[in-house]
Amino acid sequence: MTTPPASATRGSRESASKPRRQRAPWTMRRRLTVIVAALLVGASVLIGVVSTLSLRSFLVERLDAQLYAAVGRSETAVDQDGDRDPNRPDHAKGALLAPGQAAGTLVAVVSPGGVTTAGILENGGVTYLAAGQLKGITPTVVRDEPFNLKAGRLGEYRAIAVQNASSGDTLVVALPTAEVQAATTQLVLVIVLVTALGLAVTIIAGRFIIRHELRPLERVAATAQAVAALPLDRGKVSLAERVALDDTDARTEVGRVGLAVNTMLDHVGDALTARQASEEKVRQFVADASHELRTPLASIRGYSELTRRSGEKLSEPMTRALSRIESEAVRMTALVEDLLLLARLDEGRELVHGEVDLTAVVIDCVGDAEAADTISEDAGNSGSSSGTVHTWNLLLPDEAVSLKGDQARLHQVVANLLTNARIHTPAGTKIDVSLVVEAKDAVIRVRDNGPGIPKQQLETLFERFSRGDSSRTRATGSTGLGLSIVKAVVASHGGEVTVESRTGHTEFVVRLPR
Repeated sequence: MTTPPASATRGSRESASKPRRQRAPWTMRRRLTVIVAALLVGASVLIGVVSTLSLRSFLVERLDAQLYAAVGRSETAVDQDGDRDPNRPDHAKGALLAPGQAAGTLVAVVSPGGVTTAGILENGGVTYLAAGQLKGITPTVVRDEPFNLKAGRLGEYRAIAVQNASSGDTLVVALPTAEVQAATTQLVLVIVLVTALGLAVTIIAGRFIIRHELRPLERVAATAQAVAALPLDRGKVSLAERVALDDTDARTEVGRVGLAVNTMLDHVGDALTARQASEEKVRQFVADASHELRTPLASIRGYSELTRRSGEKLSEPMTRALSRIESEAVRMTALVEDLLLLARLDEGRELVHGEVDLTAVVIDCVGDAEAADTISEDAGNSGSSSGTVHTWNLLLPDEAVSLKGDQARLHQVVANLLTNARIHTPAGTKIDVSLVVEAKDAVIRVRDNGPGIPKQQLETLFERFSRGDSSRTRATGSTGLGLSIVKAVVASHGGEVTVESRTGHTEFVVRLPR
């Protein structure tokens, strides 16, 4: 057994592992054109075969009838010359010169020892065949029915072989099949040319006809594509796209599809309207509840702080309880403020546009984040918390970057991203913050080398109340609204925020049009 070379084995493995490129699917227009062309070719081939066989059969039958008549005339001539020496050349000549013989008739007198004489009637005379031309004329058996005879270079003949009872010789009479072959070949050529011409006309005309007939389906598809391009997942959607009435006739196949699409769009429109009404009620409830909760929360904070600072001696448990009440009131106030901000952003309010120095905003936010990190470290030294300061890197362009926007809200965006990176990564994580100008956009990047965000969480990361799991260490409590506020504020400025994360690399990118 021969072992194939290693290079060939490796090449076969690589070719087997390499994915095959899938061919682009054919359009319905192309498939219909090819099917019609294939049917036309099949029908033409069938008609051509039947026509050719029928014509050939008819011509052969007519040739056989002529052959029987020629055999009769030749037999009569041979019988009349029966007293002659059969070895004389004019023995076959008499058979050829019998009245009524057609030009091209071949007559051969075959004795038991071989062909005695053979000749062809041409231009009213007889042409005797030389010894080299007699090959193939001798029949193997005597056949009084027409059979095909290949007479060497003389071509194909339709022949009959009869035996003379008196002399024992075999008389072979044959007529050429050249006319039959010529007529059949001409018919095949005509059929091929007509089929080719018909195929070309069918393909050209068929493409225009099929294109015209498929226009209603294309209009239905265009309507579906227009609906698919609408942002149906959020906000108030005006679903006014419908298939034209001319394309919704239930008596046609395309009309039934168009009618079904319109019915589906009606149901989708009703569902979107109901969803929008429900979302508006929820937003209104959140806004009203947040607004109403601000006053009692402020009162709770005020009374707890007033009691703590009243100067009266309180027990240690009471002091700790008042401190917890005050801290939880602060946290609930922040949550209420975030909910109120989101509700106002959903309504398109709350932004105050002006000239914003984005460079200064980023510098301030990084400084605040470093200060918060330092406070956490100091608290860790006192024993209430643990961890080391994160490593902060700031990269800014040579020139200040400014744009039109709401400075307070943009400050909140950067602060939320930095807070997210700080509290959801372990101590010692390196956090890089950069501000660059790309084309007409100001781009803020916040990158860390922490444990990364789970893939399944990336899909819901910017949704409200979305929280990280244990794979990203959480140092403090979180409302789950920080990144949703980032997305809402950035979207209200006409920008976008994206995230890319894997183990050891998490990067948030904010693009703001200038």
